[in-house]
Amino acid sequence: MTAPTARAGFDAALRLALTEARATAGSGDVPVGAVVLDGAGTVVGAGHNEREATGDPTAHAEVLALRAAAARVGSWRLSGHTLAVTLEPCTMCAGASVLARVDRIIYGVRDPKAGAVGSLWDVVRDRRLNHRPEVVPPDLVDAELAGACAALLTEFFTPRRFR
Repeated sequence: MTAPTARAGFDAALRLALTEARATAGSGDVPVGAVVLDGAGTVVGAGHNEREATGDPTAHAEVLALRAAAARVGSWRLSGHTLAVTLEPCTMCAGASVLARVDRIIYGVRDPKAGAVGSLWDVVRDRRLNHRPEVVPPDLVDAELAGACAALLTEFFTPRRFR
């Protein structure tokens, strides 16, 4: 796979995650979306934050997408799959990605307060673990797309910070 082709695939995956993030509109949940794609680029799992909607503290977009993918694939082992998410995964979601054995994590916005894929922690590249997925950070995706992921979060949080 050439670099431009890989980049196009990263961008396409992140666009799908962004569409999923928009599904949180009106729910009160932070607009984060995630998709899991198989080696051919087919979506096998998708999810968006549902913590507020369900009252489940583990209902993060990534966990829901990984659960859906595992159910569809028929195995918890998601080797050969890519997780694309609009916001850098937290420690729970980064850990779930490692445990699911995903090959790659693509994300659109760094999270300096809770990110566990390089910002605050780097769970997925910890050499003590038996699996380390490839990481595609925001600077390796289309800047306009990364900006759209950030704008969705800004639109959500701005009115809540100035109440």
